[in-house]
Amino acid sequence: MIQTQQLRKSYTMGRVTVEALRGIDLRIGQGEYVAILGPSGSGKSTLMHLLGCLDTPTSGRYLLDGRPVEGLTRNELARLRNRKVGFVFQSFNLLAHATALGNVELPLIYRNSSGRERRQRAAWLLERVGLGDRLHHRPNEMSGGERQRVALARALAGEPDLILADEPTGNLDTATGDEVVALFEQLVGEGKTIIIVTHDEDIARRARRIIRLRDGRVEEDTGKTPPARDPGDSARGNA
Repeated sequence: MIQTQQLRKSYTMGRVTVEALRGIDLRIGQGEYVAILGPSGSGKSTLMHLLGCLDTPTSGRYLLDGRPVEGLTRNELARLRNRKVGFVFQSFNLLAHATALGNVELPLIYRNSSGRERRQRAAWLLERVGLGDRLHHRPNEMSGGERQRVALARALAGEPDLILADEPTGNLDTATGDEVVALFEQLVGEGKTIIIVTHDEDIARRARRIIRLRDGRVEEDTGKTPPARDPGDSARGNA
């Protein structure tokens, strides 16, 4: 599902260049449940933005489901995100004026689905996350846990293979956070790839693999596998 080779990202601020990622090599397979841990400034959010095609690396390679991502245009990245990736954020990022149903329908608008198809799928997803009786409630009429479940339903609307969650339990109490994590575990059982960025060790231990970042590098990977060979190696070796 995911393969990175010497992935680097730097930002220039005035005369200062900040290296957020300093050569990340990762392989994450379909159906894995991965937690990315690290202190502030370790590169967690930068890595999530790159893996989610919200940004492009300064150098290095990134293959998502076998497709090279690093050279895509902004429009190509948007199309790939819409087909392959769902996002869940700590702050929910819901439209305040829209109902739960309207929020979950939003990603489907960009797929040219009919209004009836959108409403049916959104209602089914909200039912699935336990909000079948809250379809017409707005975010300010729901608890934090309910809002996060709306966000998860929205992330699933486009049937993505990959779900990226940035501190998804950060604004929730322990019991509600456990409910959200249980939903992630169910999705992994159905073959979805889940990557959670978190600072919470307890949440990270619920994942099947933990990747720790420090200063833009992988400090520890409990599921590390050898990097894939460059497809060109065989050709060069046979030349």
